[in-house]
Amino acid sequence: MDLSSVKWRKSTRSGDTGGHCVEVASDRSGTIAVRDSKNPEVPALIVTSGQWSMFLRGVKRGAPGWAAPLRA
Repeated sequence: MDLSSVKWRKSTRSGDTGGHCVEVASDRSGTIAVRDSKNPEVPALIVTSGQWSMFLRGVKRGAPGWAAPLRA
């Protein structure tokens, strides 16, 4: 997947102190790309928008096992 033209964004909760940050980008195909802001040359993780929504819901709820494999 060519991600050269996507706009990466970092969480507003991420500070500017150089900590561990995740960046995300969405494209028109309904997929979400996730990458490490400290190591952007490493290939991004690609998930569907449904998987990303499920992940975010779990994180916001503080659900145990939120890092478990995502299911659509």
